[in-house]
Amino acid sequence: GFFQSYAVEVDIKDAFNATCLYADWMMRFLITYESNNGDYKTTTLNLSSSVTHNGSVCGNDTQAALVAVQFGEGHSWSINITKTNETYQGDFITLTYNTNDTAVFPDAKRKGPVTVLVKDPLHPVQLNTVFVCHNSYFIEAENITQIFWNVTVQAFVQNGTVSKKESRCPADTPTSAPTVPPTIANVTTAFTTTLSPVPTTAPKPVENPDTGNYSLKSGNKTCFLATVGLQLNVSQDKPLLININPKTTVADGACGNTTATLKLNDRNSTLIGF
Repeated sequence: GFFQSYAVEVDIKDAFNATCLYADWMMRFLITYESNNGDYKTTTLNLSSSVTHNGSVCGNDTQAALVAVQFGEGHSWSINITKTNETYQGDFITLTYNTNDTAVFPDAKRKGPVTVLVKDPLHPVQLNTVFVCHNSYFIEAENITQIFWNVTVQAFVQNGTVSKKESRCPADTPTSAPTVPPTIANVTTAFTTTLSPVPTTAPKPVENPDTGNYSLKSGNKTCFLATVGLQLNVSQDKPLLININPKTTVADGACGNTTATLKLNDRNSTLIGF
């Protein structure tokens, strides 16, 4: 499945109308919930086109900075950022999702807001340095996977100007280009460009995909087990074959009383569900 999400930009000003906290990023959430018939389903919560940032604050030497956004039908996300003498670092991330949003949770058994708190796993960043992460990274807790990409953040901005000095996440390399979540259109365009011009010699046959072992647990018991090699065949002018690499693919999902769902994420936001 390919999902639509929107970028968020938050530019918080201090009392002198100077930027004190800047953040620009994209994110989405995979949430497993219990349905009315007792099954567990995994849904995708995306940012809407209209996002507010009420409650965001600059922070100072004694108070944490806070990036807080609200979106959709009663959903919100925030991260508080603490400061030392030389660095700043995300502390806790709070996600509140509202299962009364029937477009996202059409048959949720539990109704109303649900709040999940998770520790930010990223390392500290030097003051007067902007944190940048183009490639996707994931934070998993309880029944939720949070996915972030194209991230630019600087807390405790000095002199009202976002720094040009960057601290990159481990997923990036110095030559990384911004990651664009795949759609049918841009996947086709990207690979058409890669494959042109057509080689004069016969193309090398695509090897069979490596076999991966994917499993889910319910408590301490394995409830879903799949041993399989996976290959995507994209129909276009010239068929495009893509092997799913088990070394970079993460299994997610849930087992219910009568159904089980296995979702495979190749860490580039391509999801395959069984």
